[in-house]
Amino acid sequence: MPAISKHLKVLQRAGLITQGREAQWRPCRIEAGPLKEVSDWVEHYRAFWEESLDRLDVYLRRVQEDLKKQEARHGRKNE
Repeated sequence: MPAISKHLKVLQRAGLITQGREAQWRPCRIEAGPLKEVSDWVEHYRAFWEESLDRLDVYLRRVQEDLKKQEARHGRKNE
């Protein structure tokens, strides 16, 4: 249980959970606000990388098509 307590303390310090007291129990509640901020930040970068990778895909397909056209015009190498 010490490892669990350590993890819960980290989450509590980060503001991601709150911990209450009910007799010997220490119920935890998730705090959605900070998670929403993280989600928004991640979404921004997900969109950025998705667009970048889509452009890379288009570029690589174009390069592959150009190479195939060159090979068709000049015959395949190493034949």
